[in-house]
Amino acid sequence: MHSKIVIVGGGAGGLELACKLGRKMPGSVMLVDSRLYHIWKPSLHEVAAGTLDVHQEGLSYQMLAHDNGFTFAYGPMLALDHAQRSITIGAITAGDERDEVVLPERQVSFDSLVIAVGSTSNYFGVPGAAEHTISLNATEDAERFRLTLLKLLTLASLKKEHNVEAGVDVVIIGGGATGVELAAELREASGVYATYGFGQLKAERDIRITLLEGAPRILAPLPEKVSSAALNLLHQRAVTVVTNTRVTAIAADGVTAGDIVYPAQLVVWAAGIKAPDFLKELGLPTVKSGALDVDQHLQVKGFAGIYALGDCAACIGADGKPVPPRAQAAHQQADYLLETFLRQRDNKPAQTKPYEYKDYGSLVSFGQTTSVGSLMGSLKGLSWFVEGFVARLMYVSLHLLHHKAVLGTVRTGVLALARFLIKRSTPLVKLH
Repeated sequence: MHSKIVIVGGGAGGLELACKLGRKMPGSVMLVDSRLYHIWKPSLHEVAAGTLDVHQEGLSYQMLAHDNGFTFAYGPMLALDHAQRSITIGAITAGDERDEVVLPERQVSFDSLVIAVGSTSNYFGVPGAAEHTISLNATEDAERFRLTLLKLLTLASLKKEHNVEAGVDVVIIGGGATGVELAAELREASGVYATYGFGQLKAERDIRITLLEGAPRILAPLPEKVSSAALNLLHQRAVTVVTNTRVTAIAADGVTAGDIVYPAQLVVWAAGIKAPDFLKELGLPTVKSGALDVDQHLQVKGFAGIYALGDCAACIGADGKPVPPRAQAAHQQADYLLETFLRQRDNKPAQTKPYEYKDYGSLVSFGQTTSVGSLMGSLKGLSWFVEGFVARLMYVSLHLLHHKAVLGTVRTGVLALARFLIKRSTPLVKLH
């Protein structure tokens, strides 16, 4: 098989680039991904808590390919032959007891390649972290968390007759956006669980949530006012927050941080990310973190026609600092590469202006009604603190902008807004 432009990875940046390019250059773009459907990664904490149904929210790559003029190849990228300008896509098996091959291993050649495979968890060598924690990197992780939580709630409910102290201890390691949002969403969902499914349990008493952070405050990269507001909201929701603490070991029944052992039946790792390990095996330059070393035009250094974007790309911004691994960076990089490829299509000179990351601020969700964050102004260093319902609407709008980018029409975006707000006007929790 051959495709003019091959994009590996259907996350926020890769999928937006595939959809936008496909609409501009029908039949010239192929998207490769090891999964069949896409979900906006910032929503995974809602899937984990049970307040968002992944089967309603997920977008089929085949459907998006059909509607946006690109082709979809199902399978993981295994290898790159940069001399022959081709990649190897791994086989897909049925996954049952017979494990028959559904799709064989394939070779796809390309004129241009974009690697947008995102990131995975970085456990920093903490003993037991890989074995005893769940990281919210993909939908299956979020679903595993939700089903494990339901099992633990059922057991706690059954034990309540004989042990008044019975409950569920959840420890979240990492006080960044993922950890904070999961803690808040989980507390909100726990109240619904206790009301509708597990009447013997009292949410704030019996579903005990602890958030551990190594830095002096949660949401350390954000302004202190945002961090303080977030901390207050977590305290109001009876979430125990411990800062300035380093996790040293994790076991099946607890998390050790220094001299303290926190009881834990369910542990989430949200303390760090790194580029997928297989990138180091592609024969492309990588930095210490394992991310692909790209220039200011997002091209992998020394390899013409091979690009990278998002979390897996080590890009240095105009200020000399690494571009942060955030969804807005991937979105901006997708738009930059869109212009690059459209110029190539039209035989125009390449872009001379390098990619420049623009920080528009951050928003952190605290359940279905509240968010906090900061918005960056047009003047350097100027920002506004936002919270409450207005911040929540802004948070929702980010999701809708992503939907519009991949679905392509304003009308579809409006319909998505209606579905989004209707869905969130009711206390949905998946109990099955």
